Amino acid sequence: MQFDFHNPYRTTRIPVFARNVVSTSHPLAAQAGLRMLWKGGNAVDAAIAAAAAMTICEPVSNGLGSDAFAILWDGKELHGLNAAGCAPAAWSPDYFRRKYGDDAATPPKRGPDSITVPGAVAGWVALSERFGKLPFADLLEPAIEIAERGYLLPVVVQQKWAAATPELGALPGFAPSFLPWGRAPRVGELFRFPAAARALRAIATSRGEAFYGGEIAQAVEGFVREHGGSLSAADLAAYRPEWVQPISKDYRGYTLHEIPPSGQGIAALVALGILRQFDMAGHKVDGADSQHLQIEAMKLAFADVYQHVAELSHMEVTPQQMLDDAYLARRAKLIDMKRAQQFGAGNIAQGGTIYLTAADEDGMMVSFIQSNYMGFGSGVVEPTFGISLQNRGHGFSLRPGPNQVAPGKRPFHTIIPAFLTKGGQPVMSFGVMGANMQPQGHMQMLVRMLDYGQSPQAACDAPRWRFNAGLEINVEQQMDPATVQELAQRGHRVEVIDDNYQDFGAGQFIWRAGDPKVEGYVAASDSRRDGLAAGF
Repeated sequence: MQFDFHNPYRTTRIPVFARNVVSTSHPLAAQAGLRMLWKGGNAVDAAIAAAAAMTICEPVSNGLGSDAFAILWDGKELHGLNAAGCAPAAWSPDYFRRKYGDDAATPPKRGPDSITVPGAVAGWVALSERFGKLPFADLLEPAIEIAERGYLLPVVVQQKWAAATPELGALPGFAPSFLPWGRAPRVGELFRFPAAARALRAIATSRGEAFYGGEIAQAVEGFVREHGGSLSAADLAAYRPEWVQPISKDYRGYTLHEIPPSGQGIAALVALGILRQFDMAGHKVDGADSQHLQIEAMKLAFADVYQHVAELSHMEVTPQQMLDDAYLARRAKLIDMKRAQQFGAGNIAQGGTIYLTAADEDGMMVSFIQSNYMGFGSGVVEPTFGISLQNRGHGFSLRPGPNQVAPGKRPFHTIIPAFLTKGGQPVMSFGVMGANMQPQGHMQMLVRMLDYGQSPQAACDAPRWRFNAGLEINVEQQMDPATVQELAQRGHRVEVIDDNYQDFGAGQFIWRAGDPKVEGYVAASDSRRDGLAAGF
């Protein structure tokens, strides 16, 4: 692929070219990953070090109580890791009805009864054991140092920190951990997190056993139970991450790979399978026709995903049925170029999160994502070890269906790493953070790069849209006003949004430019966050 490296969009970033590279949404985390590469580690070591640092540097989006997923190229083949946690053994629809009434449709959004088993730490250990080169304890050294010495709060993280405070300030353990001086830290103020440093040291020396079977597990159980939740040390001890085979779809001579359900990555594959039916390059890149086609394809994809996707063993259709070429061609015929539509699920039977990526000169590439789900997750923070627990349980349904809550079951998941290959060889490790923006971002970035030849950084900086529900979409304020007006005339209910972080996610990209030992990689980091792509 020959990119046009002229960037037509306003940005604070430039592409980074290097043989070893780490791209994250916080500079200290990117540098933590580079430290491992300098020490002789590989891309997996770098990714784990960066992920651990991110739990400290961007706690609004992730923490030690997160889930995680990864797709990695080990130099020969592609591997997927599902480190999503599951429901506590005590959870059932009756458990929630007794506590919250028969009208409750989902577990609570916040608090102790939104907490599922955290999977991220187990994911780090699994990656290190199978693919890492350095001792596991070495990988957590940068995060421990940052937590103990502190760091000055950057702009975007501070904005989200302050915005979350009114909702979460009274939840158990939140204020002592995240509201020093009785308020959110200000930009440029020093934030220290000694409790999390204590946890990281215990995790490092025990290779994660303290988290799932030792002192941290006991502390988490005691704190959650004290405040009315049901997560137990036995739930933590029973948890294991799972190695999985990524699912994929071809597009313009390349293949996009995603983690299989219960994640929503299949939505990006469905949307691209629909767009294959159209000559995207024949439409202006930022024009209304191109954007309309992408929006409608994404709406069709979400209609099926929200109807059918759950933990794989509970789905009534298979991913292969959802990705069937003939089925997607029929779905594509529903798109009207002149009119926005609301779509229902098809009859298939007939046919905020942090993301980071790392690559090394030996050819290993890692696409990694971890999240507490909504900002600061459940809002519940175990104070002794600073374990900020996720609220992924809110993703379950209490009504009959494939995503109904059950003991030990994984909920519908939003966080999705992505990987691109061509002819069975690695091309790009990438991801876009932000709830249901993630598959939308995957699709929009690939269309810009593969149909229009935009470079990773330009595709990253370009204006985005986000589908919400029905005919409602959000667009970034920098989108061409003529395009926005035309989309509205076609029936899209358009809202122009100023807050790019909140609605449009942020991405990190590493594109393999050739032989990693010779040409290396080109990396991009989204200007919608405080991030950095760094390499040597």
